[in-house]
Amino acid sequence: MTTRILPVVGDADSARSLITLLSQLPDVEPAVPVGDSTSLIDTLARLAAESIDELPEVVLVHERIGPVPALELIREVALRFPAVGVILVTGDAGPALFAAAMDSGARGLVGLPLSYEELAQRVLAAAAWSVGVRRHLGQGAEVFAGPGGTVVTVSGAKGGVGTTLTAVQLALAAAASGMNTALVDLDLQAGDVASYLDVQFRRSIVDLATIQDITPRVLQDALFVHHTGIGLLLAPGEGERGEEINDRSVRQIVSALRHRYDVVVIDCGTQMSGANAAAIEMADTTLLVTTPDVISVRGAKRMVRLWERLQIRKGEETVTVVNRHTRHTEIQPPLVERITGTRVSRSVIPANFKELQSVVDAGRMQDLESKSAVKQAIWGLAGELGLVKAAEVAVRTGKVKSDRGSAGLRRGRGRQG
Repeated sequence: MTTRILPVVGDADSARSLITLLSQLPDVEPAVPVGDSTSLIDTLARLAAESIDELPEVVLVHERIGPVPALELIREVALRFPAVGVILVTGDAGPALFAAAMDSGARGLVGLPLSYEELAQRVLAAAAWSVGVRRHLGQGAEVFAGPGGTVVTVSGAKGGVGTTLTAVQLALAAAASGMNTALVDLDLQAGDVASYLDVQFRRSIVDLATIQDITPRVLQDALFVHHTGIGLLLAPGEGERGEEINDRSVRQIVSALRHRYDVVVIDCGTQMSGANAAAIEMADTTLLVTTPDVISVRGAKRMVRLWERLQIRKGEETVTVVNRHTRHTEIQPPLVERITGTRVSRSVIPANFKELQSVVDAGRMQDLESKSAVKQAIWGLAGELGLVKAAEVAVRTGKVKSDRGSAGLRRGRGRQG
């Protein structure tokens, strides 16, 4: 049997030496190396969408890979693609790193400089483990791309475009359809999710910042269960405490939420930080909310280019949502799509603040009337994104259709289907 190996290494010289040595191993077929963490997840997701048999048996992760750190990347691959054996290639083969790599889900560790005997031994062991897992799953079985639910981030092109409103209504739509739903406020300095839902709670996401192992009990203590059924993880009341949340803690928090909830909606606000950048990179679907005016559309384009430079999200993998849309505005969705280089959702949110004002002022967004055109549009967006439980479910707004078949809106990473 031929063992397929996918090297993950950013440095060209290191990639050449690794491929040269791999080519000398018997019954081994090394693939073209991928140069960053985003490319790895994209590649594995694309292969997994075809069949479990298309996935490589072994993935070799170099210690200097980026933008996601090597151990975090190993953890993500192990969670999402459990039939793939992951090996860390590192210059520090000490017991502390070995233990950390095993805790992250690695099947082995290979020291630098590379040794033929050590590499062969680790690859053989990881490949045998991978084959055993696939045999257990069954030939031709449906791909299991990791445990947990769908993660959707909602970001704004600039302040005041309706980011939090959109995130809250998407979560309400998912919960109303029967999905186990969490709503996270990652606008760390100016989060308003609690205000929109009339919630006062002393816990916040900051309480999870320094916890190394987020157990279900720990997560439950930090969440507020809203009477609509949504689990709320709120932003800190003191904005300066948002600095306690970094990209590592966000990755752990999102992974823990993904294990427990069918749908996780994350309000990322309009300001970029390492924390919400990590959430956007991990998301199955990333929404960018804009209004149809020049300043906002320019802001949307600027945000998309920023994500591309940071290698956390490509323009074509971003879904732009047009809020406060009217048929008479000069900037229509096709123009927004062309300017930003993203895909614009078919569901557009109409301009009708009058029907929102009373519930916004009262802080009771859950009480927005079913006949509201804004509510119907956002709940329709939830159906378009596949955030509702059934193919077509009756909810308080009428019928919301799930458009999972058009999951071109959903990025091919994370949980499939």
